[in-house]
Amino acid sequence: MENFQFHNPTKIIFGKKTHRNIGQILKEEGVKKVLFVYGQSSIKTTGLYDEIVDSMNAYGVEFVEHSGVKPNPVLSHTLEGVRKAKEHKVDGILSVGGGSVLDEGKAIAVGALDDGDLWDFFTGKREIKRALPNYTVLTLAATGSEMNGYAVITNEQTAEKLSIGSIYTFPRVSILNPELTLSVPASYQPYSAVDVIAHVIEWYFTCTVCPGISNRLVESIVKTVIETTEKIIKNPSDYDSRAQFMWSATLALNGITRPGYRGGIYVNHMIAHSLGALYDLPHGACLSIVIPAWMWWYKEKNRPQFERFSREVFGTSDYQEGIKTLKRWFRSIGAPVSLRDAGIPSSDIDRIANHVHSTTAKVWGLDREYTVEKIKEILYLSLRSNIVE
Repeated sequence: MENFQFHNPTKIIFGKKTHRNIGQILKEEGVKKVLFVYGQSSIKTTGLYDEIVDSMNAYGVEFVEHSGVKPNPVLSHTLEGVRKAKEHKVDGILSVGGGSVLDEGKAIAVGALDDGDLWDFFTGKREIKRALPNYTVLTLAATGSEMNGYAVITNEQTAEKLSIGSIYTFPRVSILNPELTLSVPASYQPYSAVDVIAHVIEWYFTCTVCPGISNRLVESIVKTVIETTEKIIKNPSDYDSRAQFMWSATLALNGITRPGYRGGIYVNHMIAHSLGALYDLPHGACLSIVIPAWMWWYKEKNRPQFERFSREVFGTSDYQEGIKTLKRWFRSIGAPVSLRDAGIPSSDIDRIANHVHSTTAKVWGLDREYTVEKIKEILYLSLRSNIVE
């Protein structure tokens, strides 16, 4: 087990009705005016908007609205939020929604205290030195953005989907009320499940030192996600399953599964970001297309971990069968498992591979390890549903 440091500054408030305390929390934090970031109209139709506003009004917290965040948040809309934050001199960001809303809120928090090009932070040209404090009320469990410093934004002009990560962008307080996920469309549950699983298996499969305790945390999260997703699909009003799923999603990317590992990269996310940027697909759908193909392509490079995963998660000693089982499970819950499932033809593979290599792979320093040809090999494995079977 490797030496490590672990620090997570986010306070979690979990449970029923907890979102109604947001005004009190902001006042206790000394926040007087926030940029209120949210998505489309769903928080208004569910009544959540009114409850948030009533709570802020009750405690004298002023707010400026910034609505219309897309499922794949874009730079132009983020910059509009930065403009509002500066113009109205807010002293905090309140993001109410899923991971996309939280991600845009974090990026705005950085841009609000900076006079340069916000995109420089995403391309690695500059390092984040400060950000406004941000607070979140989560309505869709998937990305783990409520308890980490990551944010992913798409630059529409350059067709790049890149990320930032900083200790300064961790939320100060995140409210997790599983009741709020009841309004999430059923079609999003498969994408959420895939995203959570992806967050934990990327390092698990690419590690060179793989501690047992970290492995067990990963396996437990994957098994819980599979179990609760099936229950939620069968009974969308199952609060306990939603609660366990929500907490699993938070744990998957709050850093707790990574201590002690050596190695570890997010190669599936690297490829999925390009699919999302080029085709505006849901992030979870991009991952469910890529993961089985990459696992099949990579399986001999860390066979002990693949054997362990198959045994501990699916109860089979056949590591290849474990990969097939995961792919079949993705398909069974309604997630696409091939490029063709998403309507992407084989003629696009060259374009996708070059995009991956020149954008995320380059920014993340993976362009030498993952050449265009290697990326194409993975994409060809993801072309048809029956290739990895």
